[in-house]
Amino acid sequence: MEKPNLKDMLRIARTSAEELLGKRFESISSISRTEDGWIVNVEVLERRAIPDTQDIIGRYEMSFDENGDITGYRRMELRHRGGLERIEEE
Repeated sequence: MEKPNLKDMLRIARTSAEELLGKRFESISSISRTEDGWIVNVEVLERRAIPDTQDIIGRYEMSFDENGDITGYRRMELRHRGGLERIEEE
């Protein structure tokens, strides 16, 4: 099997985020190749609100091995869609 390239990893990260987190994918904010694979930061919709500028967006760091298999993830931050302020978790 051929190792995934950047374009493949964009698709793999999107699918993995939706399946693992059970949340709607919003965007990929960064992706980088590492010695052992890939690190991808994805944003997902954590909670829908009205107005939508008050939606809560979660940013997750996901790690993948060199074959594109997920090896771990963690939530990095929460923020409102309409601003850059972080939401402190309790």
